[in-house]
Amino acid sequence: MKRTHTCGELTERNIGEKAALLGWVHKRRDHGKIIFIDIRDRYGITQVVFFKNKKAEELRSEYVIGVSGAVQQRPKGTENTKIITGQIELAAEEIEIINTSLTPPFELDEMSEVSEEVRLKYRYVDLRRPAMQKNLFLRHRVCKLIRDFLDKEDFIEVETPVLTKSTPEGARDFLVPSRVNWGKFFALPQSPQLFKQLLMVSGFEKYFQIAKCFRDEDLRSDRQPEFTQLDMEMSFIDEGAIFSITEKLMYHVFDKALGQKLKIPFPRMSHKEAMEKYKTDKPDLRKDKKGFEFLWVTSFPLFKYDGENKRWDMEHHPFTSPVQEDMDLIESAPDKVRSRAYDLVINGAEIASGSIRIHKKELQERIFKRIGMDITHARERFGFLLDAFNYGAPPHGGIAFGLDRLLSLMCGAESIREVIAFPKTQKAACPMTESPSSVDDRQLRELGIRALTKKVKERG
Repeated sequence: MKRTHTCGELTERNIGEKAALLGWVHKRRDHGKIIFIDIRDRYGITQVVFFKNKKAEELRSEYVIGVSGAVQQRPKGTENTKIITGQIELAAEEIEIINTSLTPPFELDEMSEVSEEVRLKYRYVDLRRPAMQKNLFLRHRVCKLIRDFLDKEDFIEVETPVLTKSTPEGARDFLVPSRVNWGKFFALPQSPQLFKQLLMVSGFEKYFQIAKCFRDEDLRSDRQPEFTQLDMEMSFIDEGAIFSITEKLMYHVFDKALGQKLKIPFPRMSHKEAMEKYKTDKPDLRKDKKGFEFLWVTSFPLFKYDGENKRWDMEHHPFTSPVQEDMDLIESAPDKVRSRAYDLVINGAEIASGSIRIHKKELQERIFKRIGMDITHARERFGFLLDAFNYGAPPHGGIAFGLDRLLSLMCGAESIREVIAFPKTQKAACPMTESPSSVDDRQLRELGIRALTKKVKERG
């Protein structure tokens, strides 16, 4: 059967026409000689009525079917004003059962009692729900709006490597053993930070990427081991230029995706002021709690003291530039050094973070030394960046958005798992594919590694 219309398309204008629909059985109601079913696809739902049809008696929830017949007006009093197709129904003449289905593990429109574990195990069923499809269509729309906007602003999207060098200065890396080079490992990128700086050295000036990133860290509702980041970097700019392009981007996205016109420019507040006034560096400035209040938090401390290891560490990352006036304090008073770092906060949640970067080799080596990284260690980890700075690195800076977190705020979702097609649980596992999983010894031998038993691991 060939589809002539979608299940969200037919209206009173089509009464009297013939139509053929393909989709899933959403609901079935048996009234004896008359059977009603709601057929569903990604576009909507249409009511179909069968008169004395034996095949219709076989239909069950989530069967894949094709139906054809005449479009007719629903009887008075049975209209459904909540949906576009609610004034009509399809009087079925032919039906084709394309595929059967087991009884679904949960009703798609009754989710209050369904655990997240069950939803993620049967994610391919969960994703049929209109609410989940709405979230993912919004995700698609937002990504397209971002790409279209940045393209018009002369940005170029460049894909950076997924297999890269381990530089474990922040969260733990996910490591990938090399089969060709025994005993050596790639790391999955925690962010494209170093590569986007190298792209600035390469002269591209305006870069962006909607990039997959990976961090092996403890999980919360707004964290995933793999997540998506909107990454941006620009040359020959200052904080004001970055704020301006970011504000215009957010205005465009919220206007076109949600119909909400943001007030720009966004207010700004120093880190010191935020901590003194609100006791947090992510203050929620909303007076009314469904709206969106944006805030730039600026002038973060460059360093923080690590009491456990009794040394100074970076507040953000070691490529963040200090404020020019505080350069002389790096060695003598690191607690007083301000950075050229900034966060964008929405409704009390950090949604993006960025900074003006260090672009001179001497200053970068000085910062490494201040946090206890000698030149040998620095070259081992970041030698390729230091070498690049020898070949004319322009002043540059950028910002990175947690795209999953931004989308969850736009959707009003409690967890970023609601805006990711196939997320992991809070235990960093996938109930659907049952990953992570064991691999056989042959694969491990090819990689020159072996898995420790739990007892061996506990002994250290």
